[in-house]
Amino acid sequence: MTHLPKLFALIRENQYRFSRQDLFADFCELAAIAISNAVDVHYRDKRESRYLQIIRRYPPEVVEAFPRILAELIIALEDTPRDVLGETFHELELHKSIIGQFFTPYHVCRAAAQFCIEGKDLRSHIDEHGLFTAQEPACGSGAMIIALADAIKSAGVNYQQHFYVEAWDIDRLAAHMAYVQLSLLHIPASVVIGNSLSQEVYERWYTPAYITGLFRQRLRRRQQTQETTTPCDVVAKIRKPDNDAPQVTAGHHTMQMQMPLF
Repeated sequence: MTHLPKLFALIRENQYRFSRQDLFADFCELAAIAISNAVDVHYRDKRESRYLQIIRRYPPEVVEAFPRILAELIIALEDTPRDVLGETFHELELHKSIIGQFFTPYHVCRAAAQFCIEGKDLRSHIDEHGLFTAQEPACGSGAMIIALADAIKSAGVNYQQHFYVEAWDIDRLAAHMAYVQLSLLHIPASVVIGNSLSQEVYERWYTPAYITGLFRQRLRRRQQTQETTTPCDVVAKIRKPDNDAPQVTAGHHTMQMQMPLF
């Protein structure tokens, strides 16, 4: 079990003016900004200003604890890829203070992901199209995407080179959680803070794997030659593709999923 909740509890015990909810949310946003600013120059100045705005709230001893928490997160993800931040969110009992916020247990996501790739000839599709894409309209902390990447890896395909996902969530905390974990697992993705139903976009966060893997260019080329595919509905279809033309939809909070991998 990850030591993240213990670290957050230690911070809170010594800093009574900070709630666990604020510490957790600020850590996730700071980590997201630090990762983004290392690779995405387009948003760097704006996000650096936000980083400094957050960090000024805390005394040095709390600021110094944030890298330790990030290190624990990295170790936990390396040990067993899963939704570590989602687990931490519930272990800290933040779901009790944030009404309606629920993250699907990872083992449920992993089973659904395995079901969706069962019988799919992933390699043949990659040989023909170069990659396959996915869309997650309510990504939460990214558990369904992590599970899908793990299932793809288990099938013998390198998801870091041949898989792209566009992940939406209207909640900033959830989007930051997803972005940090997808980045650390080197999953090519764009995480959108916005309304996936109305397609209203507030912010976009591109993972390092997306940028360094030149996925913008690859997706543009793919879109020019994309053929119509037949979806495999698991529960219900929730889909409204954007210019990146993602092909898979997986509802996280509502557990409504459409998971064609093409």
